[in-house]
Amino acid sequence: MIERYAPPDIREIWSDRRRFELWLQIEVLACEGWAALGRVPEAALPRIRQARFDEERIRQVEAEVGHDVVAFLTVVGESIGQPEARFLHLGLTSSDVTDTALALQLRESADAILARLRRLRRTAAELAFHHRDTVMAGRTHGVAAEPITFGFKVAGWVAELDRAAARVEAAREEISVGMLSGPVGTHSSVDPAVEVYVCSRLGLRPDPVSTQVISRDRHAAYVNALAVTAGSLERIALEIRHLQRSEVLEALEPFGPGQKGSSAMPHKRNPVLSERICGLARVVRGHAAAALQDQALWHERDISHSSTERVVLPDACCLVAFMAEELDRVLAGLEVHPERMARNLEAAGGVVFSQSALLALVEAGMSREEAYRVVQRAALRALAGDGGFRQNLEADPAAAPIRGQLDAIFDATPGLRHVQEAFRRLELETEAVT
Repeated sequence: MIERYAPPDIREIWSDRRRFELWLQIEVLACEGWAALGRVPEAALPRIRQARFDEERIRQVEAEVGHDVVAFLTVVGESIGQPEARFLHLGLTSSDVTDTALALQLRESADAILARLRRLRRTAAELAFHHRDTVMAGRTHGVAAEPITFGFKVAGWVAELDRAAARVEAAREEISVGMLSGPVGTHSSVDPAVEVYVCSRLGLRPDPVSTQVISRDRHAAYVNALAVTAGSLERIALEIRHLQRSEVLEALEPFGPGQKGSSAMPHKRNPVLSERICGLARVVRGHAAAALQDQALWHERDISHSSTERVVLPDACCLVAFMAEELDRVLAGLEVHPERMARNLEAAGGVVFSQSALLALVEAGMSREEAYRVVQRAALRALAGDGGFRQNLEADPAAAPIRGQLDAIFDATPGLRHVQEAFRRLELETEAVT
């Protein structure tokens, strides 16, 4: 985790302290589960529940023994003392503790990410509602197409954020499993009742069939859900970058009063926040590829996934949370320029209304092929700087059948009559925007 891109709450979830807290919680619960079966004396539980750990002492012991869980157990056992410490880790293997704790860390991270996605969704919904009637040029292939509204564009972002949240929720559910099933998953040394007890207290489901680890398809699905979410955030950020280009200048990300865009060119107002989001999405996609490669382990377990996960799991969670925060900041402070949108819509004399002209000629009795030639000729001349599109149509004798309809043809309103359907489908027209 790079501190620059790691929100404090996510960083804490993945801290050594939090990891040791979860390990200790699992170990104590396992003792309680064994006590219910009579394997651990009830009288030992008070001392076990008072167990403590010292992070620095754990690091010192790990340097000697080369095993983090063994070091942890040594230090916790010292805090309990004998004879009670001998009941610690009874029948368990390291992965019983570490994989169950990992599920909790991933679940906590998902909750933090979901909170940010829902806040971002609210910000986007407010922006969409506010600009539901702000007309602008739609663009396909980067080229002006037909009119849309800026609110309609943002409504598409809202819908995608809804899907992103649903994916993260599904991944959270899939990863919320624990296991205490012993060295190869057969419960040879730990009663399934202990597993059920511990998982129930932690709000997890027991993994139906584990090996020495929880199968990594769950983790791969989780990171891929984050990668798709990162891609959704990137799509929004990339659109803002396009809209902020000097030639477009329809929407600009916030720019502080003392902010500087370039060390050399004082006029520069660069979309650095949006660019940062796009760059980090690439990193998360790389982490998703690594998580997919972690699925295949030798037999009942090897350790090739462990080093990868120590990097990609906390980092992916941090980055997606950071990206959602950053994009929320962008949308909350976005400068929208309706007057520039109107000006761009009328570029080259309103070529964005070419389909309306085409259909009007067809309805007037002209073949589609001939109508297309007439309209394309007028539009391409306008784009080349030879007159305006409407002016060229007015001057073309072949377009005479629609000369009296040009006001209606060059009116964006009819083509936008169904835009509000998107708001109804998302229920944005009923949301309070305050």
